[in-house]
Amino acid sequence: MYHLVVFASGNGSTLQAIIDSITKHELEAKIELVISDNPNAYALERAKTNHIETYLIKNKDFTKRDIELSNVLSRYTIDLIVLAGYLKMIGPNLIEKYTIINTHPSLLPKYGGKGMHGMHVHEAVIQAQEKYSGATIHFVNQEYDKGTIISQTKVEVTPYDTAESLSNKVQAAEKLQLIEVLNRFIHHEIKS
Repeated sequence: MYHLVVFASGNGSTLQAIIDSITKHELEAKIELVISDNPNAYALERAKTNHIETYLIKNKDFTKRDIELSNVLSRYTIDLIVLAGYLKMIGPNLIEKYTIINTHPSLLPKYGGKGMHGMHVHEAVIQAQEKYSGATIHFVNQEYDKGTIISQTKVEVTPYDTAESLSNKVQAAEKLQLIEVLNRFIHHEIKS
């Protein structure tokens, strides 16, 4: 069994896609823990509904948060950590010890970095009149959205797209892409 930990700050729709794929036996994995920095994150409710342990981060300070999460995660068997809409920087203790991947709603290196998340990305893509956007899955390092790219999926941006419609297209592509990438990890086709 492949052991996952998922970090999420918001709605948790990507977490739900992972849960659904496990339920349908499309992923031979188990989510050991869902971690959030946001007490109001609906991702926590999704986890509880599916009998997955949750943990709410207590420390706001970067260094203290890194130590806190190292201590919490040391109690679990973990093959991979997935950042699924998690907005905080990951600290060096976690980066050194675990393989961590992130989903990002653009074709990195475009529209990445601090502050570029969710609708901010899609609004910037629409404003720049890009012909394509998409989703990127990459390894996490100590810079926002700068880790080695694992996979990208392109979606066309039409003249009729709004930030909301583009978000829907990118999220749909991102979820399919993530399940495919997770299966590649499970079958040892991607080396960390």
